[in-house]
Amino acid sequence: MTAISATNAGQGSPDTRPRDVSAANAALSIAGVSHAYGARRALIDVSFAVAPASFTALLGLNGAGKTTLFALITRLFGIQAGHIGIFGNDVGRAPGEALRLLGVVFQSRTLDLDLSVTQNLLYHAALHGIARREARLRSDDVLTRIGLADRAGSKVRDLSGGQMRRLEIARALLHRPRLLLLDEATVGLDVKARADILHHVRQLVSEQGIGVLWATHLFDEIAPGDDLVVLHQGRVLGYGPAQNIIAEAGARDINSAFMRLTGAAVEPGGPVP
Repeated sequence: MTAISATNAGQGSPDTRPRDVSAANAALSIAGVSHAYGARRALIDVSFAVAPASFTALLGLNGAGKTTLFALITRLFGIQAGHIGIFGNDVGRAPGEALRLLGVVFQSRTLDLDLSVTQNLLYHAALHGIARREARLRSDDVLTRIGLADRAGSKVRDLSGGQMRRLEIARALLHRPRLLLLDEATVGLDVKARADILHHVRQLVSEQGIGVLWATHLFDEIAPGDDLVVLHQGRVLGYGPAQNIIAEAGARDINSAFMRLTGAAVEPGGPVP
């Protein structure tokens, strides 16, 4: 599957067929999803798939519909039109089984600053019905994997912004999901912290086989071999390996490919405005 070419950008619907992954086998399957807030259409016939053990970047302007899509996947909003599946489980008809396989890191932080790192994890584990002994074992494990084992007893308010993000990722992994969603996970972090977070998430894909959907507005967070979904004004304008999207747009890099597909003016090397 390749992305929409520069010649047909803006001329009808793009080709958004899943890349050699069926809806039943996909970590995440989005098919014909539309959503409106009254007269305003936030998502329009959105379709793509995230393969198991893969990293898919969801790239778009602020207001493109990324957060609305995440709200639909996580059942914060009801699905108005289309289908969303997680490893073959219909989010609308069987949300319990679907969401059991899902871990989420939202853009807004939801940690309790007055609790310790471990206390935050144990509280979250209790919400998932994980027994305390097992929760402690899992907490130790995820903190080691995410590089925070030495801060287990620290209050969250004493952590840096990057460490808080890593803790949120650790928390999302406690119930051992097979799919991880991250909505603008590096917003407000410095360059090193951003790189560390991205490195940890990519390790989850390569070492643990977790499927990842990474929503971002930053071009430098996308590697040429990543799967990429370009979302603009609620529509998918490109879908496939990032290097294919660049080539088919006749562009030199992600920045210029995004500009050609969307018509947005973007400074080279900078974030999507």
